[in-house]
Amino acid sequence: MSEILILSARWVLPVVPRAAVLEDHAVVLHGARIVDVLPRTAALARHPGAGHRHFSRHALLPGFINAHTHAAMTLLRGVGSDLPLMEWLQEHVWPAEGRLLSPEFVHAGSQLAVAEMIRGGTTCFNDMYLFPEDTARVVDQSGIRAMLGLTVFDLPTPWASTTREYLDKGADLFAAWNGHERMGFTVAPHAPYTVGDASLRKILQRAEAMEIPVHMHVHETAHEVATSLSDYGERPLARLARLGLLERPFAAVHMTQLAQSEHAMLPETSVSVVHCPESNLKLASGFCPVAELLRNGVNVALGTDGVASNNDLDMLGEMRTAALLAKGVSGDAAALAAPQALEMATLGGARALGLAEHLGSLEIGKLGDVIAIDLGGLEFQPAHNPHAQIVYAATRDAVTDVFVGGRPLLRDRELLTLDLDELTALARTWQERVQAAH
Repeated sequence: MSEILILSARWVLPVVPRAAVLEDHAVVLHGARIVDVLPRTAALARHPGAGHRHFSRHALLPGFINAHTHAAMTLLRGVGSDLPLMEWLQEHVWPAEGRLLSPEFVHAGSQLAVAEMIRGGTTCFNDMYLFPEDTARVVDQSGIRAMLGLTVFDLPTPWASTTREYLDKGADLFAAWNGHERMGFTVAPHAPYTVGDASLRKILQRAEAMEIPVHMHVHETAHEVATSLSDYGERPLARLARLGLLERPFAAVHMTQLAQSEHAMLPETSVSVVHCPESNLKLASGFCPVAELLRNGVNVALGTDGVASNNDLDMLGEMRTAALLAKGVSGDAAALAAPQALEMATLGGARALGLAEHLGSLEIGKLGDVIAIDLGGLEFQPAHNPHAQIVYAATRDAVTDVFVGGRPLLRDRELLTLDLDELTALARTWQERVQAAH
């Protein structure tokens, strides 16, 4: 059997160049990587005998990169809904985790999350959670791609009791899985209000030694900023800059509270902003000023956050919400056009995670993380503009096929590496356990 696979479609949206629409084109994969992007007829002539799948109603595009989530928290979907962040965390989520959190919890929740993400076109996710060794097992088995956070708190949790224990367990995970073809790592201090200066200095040393990014919740709420001013006499970003963390790749998640001085400072740093619009709206945390960040040249990625604060892992929904919110907040209907929203959900995420050389666009030499979205249904007609249809009209059930490194994980809406019926039964079991413990 040929190692070459031709994926052709009515449209190919490569992301680079931005807004490009290639009609009746093909993406040619040789093993895990893209070797050609060219008209369908030319692909068939150039690669005789290759495998071929044609998507006559579809757009092919890079897989979505969910640049911030807490995968295992899928088991807490809906717990403590309709509350502000700190009340939600302190009175509902953290107590529930204290009673339930275990390797079994994380393995089950990660399986459910990965299945949901694959069915929604996500091919890579950036996780921050406890017992990451169990999430790693799910990533390995399922075929998805992931960046796993080596999480650090200055608080005890069921996974670790001291900052040193968090760092040691993170080092063990890195040693066990580093070099895996679909797995990378970040150092993931939880937030400015849960990690002190001494720990942040050690985290910076660890990130430099491992040559991996830092991934952290930053400027998520006004309360966080006020607490930092009270405790440290400076805003969280200023504190992180003073400690040197912004001089190397840093994924700053949420960023809803930014002063003009910070807008001026960010382009001079190595910070990427990870925008989680639906979680921020649901928790009433504020609005990330995406339009201004983009104007200033700051890289912006998209994330769903965890299911407990969003209720889904739907990157199509995040794109739509991000685009509409940017227009409403800025008062500019041209802010965050559909092609740019798609770029945030793909190449923006790859840049934030240090993966842009390999992921985020359909270009020769990059990995074959490709998804097919069916735009042939009545709800998408007439399909004048595939970017607009995907960002403003498409829902997750339009994602029919997903490939990661050329390997099919979803075919005609059927999961190929995870069992949907088994996962549904697993979810019912955990629903009973969560309800009994909450």
